[in-house]
Amino acid sequence: MSLRLENVSYTYEAGTPMEVTALFPLSLEVRCGEVLAIIGATGSGKSTLIQLMNGLNKPTAGKVFYNDEDIFGEKYDRRRLRGQVGLVFQYPEYQLFEETVLKDVCFGPKNQGLSEEEGIARARKAMRTVGLGEEYENRSPFDLSGGEKRRAAIAGVLAMEPRILVLDEPTAGLDPEGRGELLSELMSLRREKEMGIVMVSHSMEDVASLADRIVVLSHGRMIMQGTPREIFDEEEKLNEAGLALPSVCRILQRLKEKGLPVETGALSVEEAKKNILTLFNSSQSSSVTGIS
Repeated sequence: MSLRLENVSYTYEAGTPMEVTALFPLSLEVRCGEVLAIIGATGSGKSTLIQLMNGLNKPTAGKVFYNDEDIFGEKYDRRRLRGQVGLVFQYPEYQLFEETVLKDVCFGPKNQGLSEEEGIARARKAMRTVGLGEEYENRSPFDLSGGEKRRAAIAGVLAMEPRILVLDEPTAGLDPEGRGELLSELMSLRREKEMGIVMVSHSMEDVASLADRIVVLSHGRMIMQGTPREIFDEEEKLNEAGLALPSVCRILQRLKEKGLPVETGALSVEEAKKNILTLFNSSQSSSVTGIS
């Protein structure tokens, strides 16, 4: 299963004096089982791009295919598509509207034609997946904290059991512990269900540690696409796009600029630590050999 965008572009208020092109022609494929990160400065077109992925917006030009079917074809059921490609907005309050959290999370499965019992079972499973226990079921979604609202919104999409989950800033509003828990839960889902995850994020650390592939947008154009190592090896291009390296990459780059022969490809603290310790041990060994 895959989601494919071919030469899509998007213009707001097309044909009016307010016309603004937010996305210039680009092609992209999202595959089940992978984590695709989309990064870019504010206004680069990230949110516009992901809203094309499940047919929320129709591209001004180009086509979107899910399993090789044009999602804007005459007889295509886009309501069914949104159960397969689930979108969680940056602002979860836009997705929450029912009297209780359980009812809200049940809404998607109900629209898929499931029985009330099946819908409740799916909703409860999804809530537990994102760390919302039984005590949340009868609470109003509007009484939740920002982080809890985000979890509830994600649960509402997960309850439809999508094949691809699209997340706009999934960790916004979460403290470090909550952020780590949520990302760990999402990665478990990816492994267990071979779910594709598309993640828009400003956190270069999250992107470096989780993504299989990264797309970089700048002023509505895709300027780079590649693995985290390939992308974060292009510091100058990232800076031109208004982006910075992850902290670990930045520290190693600065150490190398100071003359230390460190490898700059590490993407995590553990990798960097191993890199530096290897260099230190090698230096110590050379010193002892020299003294001998």
